[in-house]
Amino acid sequence: MGWAKDILISGQSWITAFHIIAVICWFAALFYLPRLFVYHAMSDDNISIERFKIMERKLYRGIATPSMIATILLGTALFSIYPSYFLSSGWFQVKIALVILLIIYHYACLYLLKQFRDNQNTRSHVFYRWFNEVPVFMLIGIVVMVVVRPF
Repeated sequence: MGWAKDILISGQSWITAFHIIAVICWFAALFYLPRLFVYHAMSDDNISIERFKIMERKLYRGIATPSMIATILLGTALFSIYPSYFLSSGWFQVKIALVILLIIYHYACLYLLKQFRDNQNTRSHVFYRWFNEVPVFMLIGIVVMVVVRPF
């Protein structure tokens, strides 16, 4: 029966590895998209504005959203292995709260992307510079919860 346990552990390791990869891709997109918003808000020529619209759309649809979906699916798979452990862990509950806030941030980016797409943006590049910092704090919180497990 040792081989069965080895297969389960190996499977869990693969799920964990792909979960981490998906998280990295999702955060990379969430760091870069608001940076594109900064430059888009500073643009005043049509060629640049249209280029930013394309870049923002492709980043959101091609990387950010698929990475978010993969992160959630793989995280759910990991959770399903030991649900009672995770549900009874304070660090995990805080992590999930931060992930929920990150999903909200993800959809806030979509709202802003649509404003740019429709030429309805009313915010300055300074707003987007501050907006760009939000996922940094979520990343710090999530990593601390998973690695340190303070409670």
